[in-house]
Amino acid sequence: MAVTQIDDKIRRADAIAKARGEAKYASDYFFDGMLYAKMLRSREARAEILSIRTPKLPEGYYFITAADIPENGKNALNMIASDWKCFAEKDVKYVGETIGLFVGKSRAVLESLVRNTEVEYSVRKPTVTIDDAIAIVDSPVIEGKDDNVMCTLYCQKGEDIDKVLEDADEVIEEVFETGFQEHVHLETNSAIVTEEDGAYVFYISCQCPFYVRKSVAGLLGIPVEKVIVRQTTTGGAFGGKEHFPDVLAGPLLVAESRIHKPIKLIFDRSEDMEFSVKRHPSKVIYKSAIKDGRLVGTKGDIYYNNGAYLSASYVVLQRGVFHANGVYDIPNTLLTGYGMATNTFPSDAFRGFGAPQTLFAIEMHMTHIARALGMDPADFKKSMFIKKGGETVTNGHIVEEVMLNEMFDNIARESDYYRKSREYSYGSGKGIGVSFYNHGGAFTGNGEQAIIKAHARLRKEGEKVTIEVGSTEMGQGFQTALRKIAAAVLEIPIENIDYPNPDTSVVPDSGPTAASRSTMIVGKLIERCAAEMKERWSEGDFSVEKEYEHPEGFPWDQNTFRGDAYLGYGWGAAIVEVEIDRRTDEVNVKGIWTSHEIGKAIDELIVHGQINGGVIQSLGYASMEKMENRNGHFRQKSMSDYVIPTSMDFPKQYYHIQDNPYEFGPFGAKGMGELVFNGADAAYVDALERAIGKDLFRIPLPVEDIEEALENA
Repeated sequence: MAVTQIDDKIRRADAIAKARGEAKYASDYFFDGMLYAKMLRSREARAEILSIRTPKLPEGYYFITAADIPENGKNALNMIASDWKCFAEKDVKYVGETIGLFVGKSRAVLESLVRNTEVEYSVRKPTVTIDDAIAIVDSPVIEGKDDNVMCTLYCQKGEDIDKVLEDADEVIEEVFETGFQEHVHLETNSAIVTEEDGAYVFYISCQCPFYVRKSVAGLLGIPVEKVIVRQTTTGGAFGGKEHFPDVLAGPLLVAESRIHKPIKLIFDRSEDMEFSVKRHPSKVIYKSAIKDGRLVGTKGDIYYNNGAYLSASYVVLQRGVFHANGVYDIPNTLLTGYGMATNTFPSDAFRGFGAPQTLFAIEMHMTHIARALGMDPADFKKSMFIKKGGETVTNGHIVEEVMLNEMFDNIARESDYYRKSREYSYGSGKGIGVSFYNHGGAFTGNGEQAIIKAHARLRKEGEKVTIEVGSTEMGQGFQTALRKIAAAVLEIPIENIDYPNPDTSVVPDSGPTAASRSTMIVGKLIERCAAEMKERWSEGDFSVEKEYEHPEGFPWDQNTFRGDAYLGYGWGAAIVEVEIDRRTDEVNVKGIWTSHEIGKAIDELIVHGQINGGVIQSLGYASMEKMENRNGHFRQKSMSDYVIPTSMDFPKQYYHIQDNPYEFGPFGAKGMGELVFNGADAAYVDALERAIGKDLFRIPLPVEDIEEALENA
């Protein structure tokens, strides 16, 4: 077996098992005496529960509710906040809220029990949209408040923005909106609970095993160590399995504490679409000052639809606000973010984690300003690029070389951007669009050093080495990348490195698999572990464990949100070309060109796959993935009415990886899983605007919305 080098292109570690169908997902696990579970959910968005009448339960069947939580427990899921209830009690705040859990031997019987249970409500008018929340429909969603603002923050840079706007030659004000987006991970949400040696054990499809443990232990008032979480092979997540697995695990844990038999809960696809978290809808209002032909200041009001409970929304909002200037050095800004409470299913993590909404808005705003100034959008945007040493919206500084000019030159040349931009006149039916974007790596502010405090361990037994971390493989290739880092440092074949799915009773807590942090942070820890292990290789069997160390020179004040919000950024540029069918108004994407700077690509094959997937997912977000909510109910509940892109919808992509090694990442690598989602949507809409000759302000834009825009022109 050959020694693995970091630049080798290798087959993914999980490729054969998944291709052969040998990988074992949660639905593939069976235990003696195992029962099944089915949730009883609210069908009202906002109501008082007056009564619950269940059919007579057959022998061996159970109905678990908040009444089954012991006195020393608390009816709350301990996420970032603890407001999300495990079971609804007196009232319900969104359609799909868990009221109870039926448990028994037959899934068909469980379906019948749910269908024949009658819940009597006293119904109130729900708050559904951001505009509803601002206007305060009926009364505030959260008791005791006089508005629907669940969380807020602001960032100020430069001079008084109101004075800058007052002194401007021209003020351009625009409103941009984005909608819900469904994760559509290939494997639906699923979990099993059982008991072993006095502990509760979960086999669960999840991103963050230690999150699940922490979230549910308080329901029974037990130490977190009494809950063991074993991640099963996870068929995709995109953020949808960061906090949401807690919502399955909580009721299961309460049920297990009463029934003491293994219990399995598996969502079908329609359940997963109708009753799971989504991307936060947004409304972004920009007011920009133009002076002497230059953009000199921007005031932004940023609203996100949080849904009924906070979950991760405050952190999502932070990233949205911190990315609201995009890749631009706007001298004077005031950005205010509002997380709005509504009676919709709680919004939560999704690839990009709040940044895509504001990056779309700022890119389109910059495009419109460019046209108002008579400039090509690419040239105007390039003139505003932030550079190394430039001040961010949180009064931090960019510490790396920003190579957007070189990246754009590459894809502009490959796409023939400037010729097409000149020749495709506004409204000609053809268009080519451009966008630029970034993504802060790892957790915001002091999250890594003060909250997560990640640990990682390598264990040596003979010639074999085992990686022990809490980070998860969910289709992104991390088990391959981490093996490769360890093997390259140790100078041993990658076949000698094992990386099993995490078990919280075995591995140290290396933090969540989220926030584009895994390679940057956990990969660096493994690199450090491997470096020490290499020096001590002759000692026999031993283990090496390392703790995260925050680099010097990145000040941050958590009270004021001032300083360096991120250690470094990934950077991206995208060009998309479209042509409109004049008879049907259907959009034909003719070309996609992207360039990404992620420090150093640990494995180009994995990176290529991430780019292809992330860019297409972003184009789906912009063009077709329409999810509407009426009175708290999602209208799209299946793959036949929620449309996602296929390989037939878009052409082969050109991709370019800009090398720019990052000082604090393993072999110079940064995060990239979220970056590749963040910008193709705006390039697509820019191209679409040029093709139809009409400015556009919201996504997604399926054919019917394009026709509506043309009719209103």
